[in-house]
Amino acid sequence: MNYDQSTVELVRQALVIALKIAAPVLASGILVGLVVSLLQSVTSIQDQTLSTVPKIIVMVLVVIVLAAWIAQRLVEYTSTLFDLTAAVGLVA
Repeated sequence: MNYDQSTVELVRQALVIALKIAAPVLASGILVGLVVSLLQSVTSIQDQTLSTVPKIIVMVLVVIVLAAWIAQRLVEYTSTLFDLTAAVGLVA
């Protein structure tokens, strides 16, 4: 199969941007989960909501704090996509 190199590059860029956007949110969830798990094992509290609720709260806060940065990355990618499609002649 022959794929257009620009298409492959756009897909690669989209996946890299998705990873860059998701990484801080997931890393904060993992870090909070680790801390809560340590606290649960030290105190012998085995409540499922105790580990889930703080992770959700922290992850939502990280998304709120990084919303401008996330939007900027998406706008940059979208403008690159539109520039490329205009150069190829797909958009009038």
